Amino acid sequence: MNACAPEHVQNPLMSMEEIIEECKTFYLAGHETTAQLLTWTMFLLSTHSEWQEKLREEVVRECGKDIPTDDKLNNMKLVNMFILETLRLYGPVTNIQRKTGSNLELGGIKVPEGTILSTPIKTIHRDKELWGKDAEEFKPQRFENGVGRAAKHPYAFLPFSIGPRACIGQNFTMIEAKVVFAMILQRFSVSLSPNYVHAPMDVFTIRPRYGLQVVINSLQI
Repeated sequence: MNACAPEHVQNPLMSMEEIIEECKTFYLAGHETTAQLLTWTMFLLSTHSEWQEKLREEVVRECGKDIPTDDKLNNMKLVNMFILETLRLYGPVTNIQRKTGSNLELGGIKVPEGTILSTPIKTIHRDKELWGKDAEEFKPQRFENGVGRAAKHPYAFLPFSIGPRACIGQNFTMIEAKVVFAMILQRFSVSLSPNYVHAPMDVFTIRPRYGLQVVINSLQI
């Protein structure tokens, strides 16, 4: 079979370069980002013991020792709020770019076709005009009434982008993260190691520069 399909074929074959690029996307979007999200949930869980107890109570009340199901996850409001706030402060993706497909106007500014527009997610997520004076603080209760009401603008929360080009794996990621997070709470208590140095760095995703050192204790529930 030829590597390059004729132009009249409706579904031309992907080139090897395109396949490699798609594989990179699957890895970064489907694995690396979720792994870093769970890393930061463990950090925040370790540094907010009062939330750790409340979250564990919720998980045990809903699931006991069982693996969380969809119905049980939907009932875990505190877990959802905690993960959303983690995504706000330490969302794995800090910046997204879009290329204009035609000439357009944004806020009175004319933008020509082919312009690369960059959205600084990390900056938006900590903007005090959008999130209030406590924007730098960890406060899961800001999501108590849903994502659309958490900030002064309904589209201020962008960990998965938004609109028709939002992350296709958003729902899967949230379910995956909630299941893992809940199962950790069922079985372990987590505290921060005195050796930990807080130094987030941006290399494709936000990650701890020196790793995340935590002390994990098994629980008998």
